Amino acid sequence: MSAARASAGSFLGGRRLGRWALNGIAALAFLFLLLPLIFVTWLSFYEQEIPTYPPAGYSTQWYGQAIANDRFIDAFVLSAQVGIAATVIGLLVAIPASIALTRYRFMGRGAISNLLLMPLVIPGIVLGFSLYIFQVETEIATGLPLMGSFWGLVFGHILLVIPWSVRLITASLIGFDRTQEEAAMNLGATPFTAFRRVTMPAILPGIVAGAMFGFVSSFGNLEVSLFLVVPGQTTLPIAILQYLEWKIDPTIAAISVLQILIIIAAMLITDRFVRISRVV
Repeated sequence: MSAARASAGSFLGGRRLGRWALNGIAALAFLFLLLPLIFVTWLSFYEQEIPTYPPAGYSTQWYGQAIANDRFIDAFVLSAQVGIAATVIGLLVAIPASIALTRYRFMGRGAISNLLLMPLVIPGIVLGFSLYIFQVETEIATGLPLMGSFWGLVFGHILLVIPWSVRLITASLIGFDRTQEEAAMNLGATPFTAFRRVTMPAILPGIVAGAMFGFVSSFGNLEVSLFLVVPGQTTLPIAILQYLEWKIDPTIAAISVLQILIIIAAMLITDRFVRISRVV
């Protein structure tokens, strides 16, 4: 009996030790992922213009300079406008595409699915250069003023939104019980009404999560935007890059922290009402 108890105690002790080791490794990995954010936030409060260690003191002056810089404000507004437009149009493509991929079997289904996710695989430089060539050739052939236009830039960013939206909406549709929709139709609802009143509320977290990730991907994109903008048309990542060509003060760190705070606040508020944490 004592041997059995000792064996059981040893087994439980081993499991407890393994759980502690796993939690410790997970905590170290999480800390490793957070290290860049921690250092950027710390740097944004440095007092001196040229970052050195140890810091001479701490100040919030760089946040004031970032907010007072008209170039950054204009670039922020343009990035937000492009991101919102690309997200809305991307969802109009992603929702019906996700429905077709999850509910129907047709020739080329796998190829279309891979094509919709391709922008996540292709390097940003390659995607941006390809879009530049496409828009130049299209403008020559049709006369449409794509290069340097707002909608030309939006078109490129739509390709960044669609993969995230398709991936997350498809995941929501796969987990949805279609018998609820069939029950609504048996009670007299049309297919469109059943989808709008039953399916849409169920997959709404996936739609919102896809929109959030797509917008963030568009808002922070540099590679594609570099090929599609013209002088006088600057998104926030490009404005940051141009600023860093001449200065290396903590203003950029302050802007980065403000961006992170805005995104975190938007995700927390959205999750409060839509529960996107069920999908992500």
